[in-house]
Amino acid sequence: KIMQPMKTVAKNRLLLGAVLPLLPLAGTHAQNKAKESAPNVLFIMSDDHAEKAISAYGSEFSRLAPTPNIDRIANEGALFQANYCCNSLSGPSRASVMSGKHSHANGFMRNGNKFDGSQLLVQKVFQENGYQTALIGKWHLVTKPTGFDYWTILNDQGEYYNPDFITEKDTVRIDGYVTDIITEKTINWLDHRDRSKPFFMMMHHKAVHRNWWPAERHYHLYDNVNFPVPENYFDDYEGREAAKKQKMNIYRDMYEGHDLKMNVAKGSDSLRFDPWKHLNQRMTPAQWKRFNDNYREKNNSLWDQNLQGKDLALWKYQRYAREYMATIASLDESVGKMLDYLKKEGLLDNTIIVYCSDQGFYVGEHGWFDKRFMYEESMKMPMMMRFPPKIKAGTHITKLTQNIDFAPTFLEMCGIDIPKEMQGVSFLPLLEGKKTPDWRKYLYYHFYEFPGFHSVHKHYGVKGERYKLMYFYQDKVWELYDLKNDPMEMHNIYGQKGTEKITAELKKELTKLQQQYKVPQRCME
Repeated sequence: KIMQPMKTVAKNRLLLGAVLPLLPLAGTHAQNKAKESAPNVLFIMSDDHAEKAISAYGSEFSRLAPTPNIDRIANEGALFQANYCCNSLSGPSRASVMSGKHSHANGFMRNGNKFDGSQLLVQKVFQENGYQTALIGKWHLVTKPTGFDYWTILNDQGEYYNPDFITEKDTVRIDGYVTDIITEKTINWLDHRDRSKPFFMMMHHKAVHRNWWPAERHYHLYDNVNFPVPENYFDDYEGREAAKKQKMNIYRDMYEGHDLKMNVAKGSDSLRFDPWKHLNQRMTPAQWKRFNDNYREKNNSLWDQNLQGKDLALWKYQRYAREYMATIASLDESVGKMLDYLKKEGLLDNTIIVYCSDQGFYVGEHGWFDKRFMYEESMKMPMMMRFPPKIKAGTHITKLTQNIDFAPTFLEMCGIDIPKEMQGVSFLPLLEGKKTPDWRKYLYYHFYEFPGFHSVHKHYGVKGERYKLMYFYQDKVWELYDLKNDPMEMHNIYGQKGTEKITAELKKELTKLQQQYKVPQRCME
């Protein structure tokens, strides 16, 4: 569903500063408890950024396409190595980040739901404690944002080129590339903020969401790079019934025009199957010409090769990986610009800087793109944080954390009481290197969107440090994985001899978590 704008104005080229409202004068907040020395928060969230596509995590894949600016946050702060989402989908993950609650508790369980903005949210708590709050970029929660002094959001998923931005008053099309525009808007807001107050800024990028459209300057960035093909790219899904039924396979389900930018014939400027042509039509004639000029030679070479079967499947993987990583290049540039800006303004060391994705993503593992499943690549949520007063450079967080923990952590780091209704816990003790013998051993996960895009069936489960148990409850099918011996989750060992004890333990923990988080019975049927 597309969020309906409140009012539409002419789609002209506008100065970014023109859409900023007049900010309130210093001292007008009746309950201003914050001091000038209070930490700021810059929360940068990208969309669908896979862990292996961030070079701080050390994969061979990312070594070929490094992310030095994003890495800087990790190197100068903390890298999270076991951070997970509780529902691997864009809207639900964002709702959990802001509410500090699981999907069933905040009410946004699947894309297409309408987010209840009247509930307690982290930005509202910051507001009440004297912070100036802002949201710029992707929203994807249908209803109007609440708790922000300023917001401007993309319409639905947003467009890579010449996107629409919705504000309280109107909808404006802005010429340019979406990642660059969000960066400029964020810096512009920071330039014009009320400097007597600390800020809580949520900078939400569209990238690197489907259809992986790079900035023009990056069209050829990885043309000559051959990315390593995952060992299980041609997975046959033996023993995993739900995996057999999905529709997110790169070489079978990707749209050859929209996603892979393949043309209909040699020399043609028309793309193959393209169900969302309006996204490409956002381009001006000049932009569209430059796009075709840049891709024509690459597409013609495919026609000359006349690839079929496995060879074509491997070509599609390389096209996808190159476009995906080229789209990330502008994200990394954006992070670099934000770090440079904060340093120039003297804000770098008094700002809690977070970079994360809204969930993980598949870049060929199991032959897939997208997310949704509880498997590691999509449940895992890459994240890093920088804040020298509390976080020692080079810190690695290896204990289990989750996106419901973000809000409590940010609040505690800023000296603000954590609301009791938040289900997450602050991981500040982990950041400070304190001993935490009683830290959680298990995480709860629940995916609700079926029937839905990509046909991933509903399931819930529990994840421990070594084992993971999931239940596809409408199919009445269990899956159990030993992540130490089977990190790629290829072998479902549920029901096998010798697994009785760990299965019973995990089912017990699963029930305990469902009771702890008060998951309604209707959500498990």
